[in-house]
Amino acid sequence: MTLALLCSGQGLQSRRMLDLFDDAVSAQPVFAAAASVLGADPRAVLAQADEATLHGNRTSQVFCVTRALAAAACLDLDRPLLVAGYSVGEMAAWGVAGFWSPQETLRLTSIRAELMDKADGGGGGLGFIRGLGRKVVEPLVADYRCAIAIINPGQLFVVGGARDDVAACCSRALIVGAAAARPLAVNIASHTPRLSSAVKPFEAVLSDSAPATPIRGRTLLGAAEGAVVERMAQGGPGLARQLAHTVDWSATLAALVERGADRILELGPGGALADMMRGAYPSLAARALDDFQTLAGAIRWLAA
Repeated sequence: MTLALLCSGQGLQSRRMLDLFDDAVSAQPVFAAAASVLGADPRAVLAQADEATLHGNRTSQVFCVTRALAAAACLDLDRPLLVAGYSVGEMAAWGVAGFWSPQETLRLTSIRAELMDKADGGGGGLGFIRGLGRKVVEPLVADYRCAIAIINPGQLFVVGGARDDVAACCSRALIVGAAAARPLAVNIASHTPRLSSAVKPFEAVLSDSAPATPIRGRTLLGAAEGAVVERMAQGGPGLARQLAHTVDWSATLAALVERGADRILELGPGGALADMMRGAYPSLAARALDDFQTLAGAIRWLAA
């Protein structure tokens, strides 16, 4: 049995997203690393921050990566496994695979978010369209000055652009037959040309980062390239380039399955990636960590 860990993106963070690890000793170094980036313990920020802060680009990216790193630190993962990340979840995936320490992973995530904010200039956002084919979605988003940000299984597309344009595009998608479409709680047009000016600066930051030794037995599958990442020089340019280019998550899931993944655990927050995997590959065992009430329950499932 081959385990694959999926690291979630933004949009489903909540004030209770770290509760599962509150008393877990193994999570405390991750929380300390997050505190050095946020200026306070992440649990305190979650409890006290207003909604704008909670869903702000930099803060939410740091929260999502903190969640994945804490989960990986607390689970019994002493086995070969695959790991991949969705959007900012790929930063977490690099950390879970051991390419950076938790401190460095979160520092780079913070810089990534700041570069994205600067490139976007404010006013950007994401939405989703479900139930239309790509040949319909591509000209539709172009008509509204938007772009496809992420290709998901099951005719589910994340689209990005100016927030008003995204909202108008989603409304039009419903008129022309989409099963569902609406803006998402992500206030930046990730993975679209709107962020082109962030690519080279982030590539430079990655090239100057402090690498760690990847954890033996953990295979990182890069969403940008759809291939195994073995070293920074190979995967870093793609990790930077995806800031402004479409991510084919559907192809990433297919590559995980082709490499033998048959048990999948989404680290969260949320369970959207596990839902996608179950929909696309119903014969596989796919769960989200948020399905479990305790870490012990998740560990028992992994060991079964």
